[in-house]
Amino acid sequence: MMQPLTGIRIVEMGGIGPAPFCGMMLADHGAEVLYLHRPGQPPNPRDPLLRGRTAVAVDLKSPEGIARVRELAAGADGLIEGFRPGVMERLGLGPTELHAANPRLVYGRMTGWGQTGPLAQAAGHDINYIALAGALHAFGRAGEKPTPPVNAVGDFGGGGMLLAFAMSAGLLQAKTSGQGSVIDCAMTEGAALLMSMVWGFRSTLGWRDERGANLLDTGTHFYDTYETADGKHVAIGAIEPQFYAQLRAVTGLDADPDFDAQMNPAAWPALKDKLAALFRTRTREEWSALMEGTDICFAPVLSMAEAPAHPHNVARGAFIEREGVVQPAPAPRFSAPQLSTSSTTSKS
Repeated sequence: MMQPLTGIRIVEMGGIGPAPFCGMMLADHGAEVLYLHRPGQPPNPRDPLLRGRTAVAVDLKSPEGIARVRELAAGADGLIEGFRPGVMERLGLGPTELHAANPRLVYGRMTGWGQTGPLAQAAGHDINYIALAGALHAFGRAGEKPTPPVNAVGDFGGGGMLLAFAMSAGLLQAKTSGQGSVIDCAMTEGAALLMSMVWGFRSTLGWRDERGANLLDTGTHFYDTYETADGKHVAIGAIEPQFYAQLRAVTGLDADPDFDAQMNPAAWPALKDKLAALFRTRTREEWSALMEGTDICFAPVLSMAEAPAHPHNVARGAFIEREGVVQPAPAPRFSAPQLSTSSTTSKS
């Protein structure tokens, strides 16, 4: 099957983190991505973020290098860059210059704070962007300081993945209108967008603006991780009544009336203590044998070393190996529709 972005050409200005993640996603789905790098500094083939590219050496400090970028952009469908605002303009490679030669170019710009605003020229990292977005405040346990979820929310979820979506939308628009666009993708705004459900909970479910006190932030006893007898952990997400009932039945907690108060916040701490004591009575593998594949909403907490070997991940091919490096496989997956004979019609 032809990949969704086959025939699309993207020019990627070399960088680190979220912009390369966007380039990786586009390349994973069939786009030809030209990765422009400094002479003598080619992309590391062992870096998953740089897979699937065509490396092109370009010296941005030379007139010849600038001319080469303009030439490539003139024949491309899109360009992605992750420099501070104004850098591409100072190089003579801003949207105005490149659109003059290629009006249909989709020009994707990745920054932390955005192209405009009081902080636009300030340095920052994922932890800073998600802090300003109101996201970091929600990550952590009750009574503890905010804990950044590595750099998944700002750099990759609210940054690279959002830009990949925006590039795809812009490319579709350019195909139908013949007109390109400039995308201002700010990780701060992307991180805020990822919290949309929680913003809704604040107005509909009384979500408290504090850590470890709510439905999905380890405040409850039925949505948390627990240590097992071998020092490993399991994850429980038995929110819905039928799933919670199955958790109680499998563990024998259906005989304990205290667990009837599933949605009573006042009861959560004591019930969590009871569950913690219960999960420490068996190993992670023993709990997996008992609960995995049921509707309890259970999973063992696997390390990065363990995850590729899990039977479900193996069956799905969720991880691949390239250049000797185990890494996540391209996702999501596309396949041709399966047409049954009953869905076809004939004309006489």
